[in-house]
Amino acid sequence: MEILIGDHITTCLSPSVYNMICKLGFEVRENCDINSIVTQNGEVCWKTITDCVSYTESDQDLDYWGSVRMLGPVCEAVHLHLLSLTKGQFEIRYAPWLQWTSFPELFPEIFDSLESQQSPAISLSLMKLTSCLERALGDVFLLVGKECPFLLRDLLASEELAQVFGQSVMNILKVFVGSPCGLNLRNTLWHGFTSPQEIPPKYCSMMVLLLAGLGQLLKSYLQQTKSTLAHRSFVTLANLEDLIFFPDVNNEVLSALEELMMKSTFILKIMLPYWEIALIKFKSRRFADCAILLLTQLETGLRRVFARVNKCPERLLTAESTALYTTFDEILAKHLSDGKINQLPLFLGEPAMEKTAIKLLISLAEGYNSRCHPVSQLKKQVLSCEESIRVWSVLPLPEGPAGEAARLESNSETSACSSLITKITYELSQHLPGHHCVFNDLDNFPTEKWPELLGALCSTPVPTLFCPRSVLEVLAVLRSISAQCLRVSGQVITTSELRHRQWLERSLRSRQRQNYLRMLSGVRLLSPVLFLILLLIALELVNVHVVHGKSTYEYQQYLKFLKSILQYTENLVVYTSQEKNRWNEAINLTRSALLKIWTFSEKKQMLIHLAKKSTSKVAL
Repeated sequence: MEILIGDHITTCLSPSVYNMICKLGFEVRENCDINSIVTQNGEVCWKTITDCVSYTESDQDLDYWGSVRMLGPVCEAVHLHLLSLTKGQFEIRYAPWLQWTSFPELFPEIFDSLESQQSPAISLSLMKLTSCLERALGDVFLLVGKECPFLLRDLLASEELAQVFGQSVMNILKVFVGSPCGLNLRNTLWHGFTSPQEIPPKYCSMMVLLLAGLGQLLKSYLQQTKSTLAHRSFVTLANLEDLIFFPDVNNEVLSALEELMMKSTFILKIMLPYWEIALIKFKSRRFADCAILLLTQLETGLRRVFARVNKCPERLLTAESTALYTTFDEILAKHLSDGKINQLPLFLGEPAMEKTAIKLLISLAEGYNSRCHPVSQLKKQVLSCEESIRVWSVLPLPEGPAGEAARLESNSETSACSSLITKITYELSQHLPGHHCVFNDLDNFPTEKWPELLGALCSTPVPTLFCPRSVLEVLAVLRSISAQCLRVSGQVITTSELRHRQWLERSLRSRQRQNYLRMLSGVRLLSPVLFLILLLIALELVNVHVVHGKSTYEYQQYLKFLKSILQYTENLVVYTSQEKNRWNEAINLTRSALLKIWTFSEKKQMLIHLAKKSTSKVAL
């Protein structure tokens, strides 16, 4: 295995995976009539394709090796067919059937890549195609099911998709992209195992035809069930600060990168074409394509270093179907699967190479802070919500006795809430850094310090390198809570401005006037409640990594507590909407939520309490 850690690596595919992808589909040498696969109108003849699938003797499991062998000639015929078409002919025949993917503009690009016969471009096309397929299949799943599976293999194995497309069709997809026992084109490419020359172009052509055929089957299903396919919205980064986190990559940096690409031992020579096309894509401002290529090659390069520093050269190769691939999850983990310390993070902490050219790149990397990690996103949400709630204090109020009454109105429920808010805030303040203590007694409640306090907490560094599932789960719930708080604040601002304008115009009916005054009274209470929740979120965020110290039972109870706060904020969104406008119920709901927070706080089960215990033990 010494060759694996040297400079002459010829493949990152294990022998059996290499044979599966690069050889097996070429063993059967026979011509396949394209007219038996697809009609002149572009309609896919699924039976011809599904008849090539082999099964084990029990007919319950797929024979992946036999299926790939028999599908080889079909893929070859499809590939030659697509190459025989002009771009216009391709779009006339297949574009209508690719609309269901919600990304039909991708396929003319793929057609261009196939015509170019450039291996890196075909590999990139296949990566984008499989990603597009996974997203589109998730949308189809939601026609029947409620919660889309997280993993592609679970999605392809679902009864919901079999109900739409048929089980035999889903088995075809399993052979190509859904199982480590098959071609597994999606995973071997996206995890950076496959070099450009190892991907037969005919598999990319076949995947294009399969997606068109799925579109035809889906149309038939939608007509029969009278359903409509809805596409989930894509995640967008609306804040420009999320997009601009490196200085301009100028010609000097690009020249340094080009020089480094040719010299660096981090880059496998068999993968160099990916780096070259990534640079071309960057220069042509195709940043998404560039990112796809660089992310996969970052994983390849780090895997190589991981295998070397941990003395496990076999981990550089794709694993067999009985074992897991070495992916980012393990490469960047704190511990190896055998419990030993992963040497990679320690190694990367030291200068890995002395080359003048790399110093400029290192200086860029050292100045980077995560912008899109859940930790960073949560901090931004907290600060955004605080800024929104701060607007409440300058919202216009009715003039005269009515407005004054709304300012002073109080009852037993609001008094009880105010008392709980003060007690909980005092308790939380005991866990703040000393120079950020909010108040020293229950009677001193300087609300003007909230912005400074939350800003200081959100500027506290929180490690993002090692974030196991438990940490990510907690962050997800905290982000949901802050998102609901922001929705409440937005609704309050919008409704308050509208009602004040209607008050001045004397267009409110008597009942609406009373409800408006109840709203003003409720807002006076909800403001410190939401600030309190933001304080709780910020404190738990700063201490989020101590969640490891909880037992399984304690962790489940903690999540249950957080989800109860989430439920409160979700209900608050409903009660404070213009449609409901139920402010009395909102106050009752608030008291119940505050009691839950106080009760859980008294049990000393929040992360701030666990962190304090850990600190005390160290001090002792």
